Amino acid sequence: MAWIYLVFAGIFEVVWATFMKLSNGFTHLGWSIATLIGMIASFGLLSQATTKLPMSLAYPIWTGIGAVGTVIAGVVLFGDQLKPATWFFVALLFVGFIGIKLTTGGGE
Repeated sequence: MAWIYLVFAGIFEVVWATFMKLSNGFTHLGWSIATLIGMIASFGLLSQATTKLPMSLAYPIWTGIGAVGTVIAGVVLFGDQLKPATWFFVALLFVGFIGIKLTTGGGE
């Protein structure tokens, strides 16, 4: 169950980052509130995940899911343009957090 919490914590990190962009510097109340709700959900789920998983495993995977997901959200939702070299390094992030999972045994 800890892994499920961790994956959803990473997804909510993407959600709140996206909502923060939509809040336009916290000038739109609805998106600002949605950002805070997403943050609470993300941190709450991360907190639950770390009750069973070591912090040295959970935190980098959480940030990795958030980083890769936010890059993809930026491209898909906001038309961000990335160079091929940037995509290569995004792929390395993905490979990195998969590698962390595979080489640590991962708690639960």
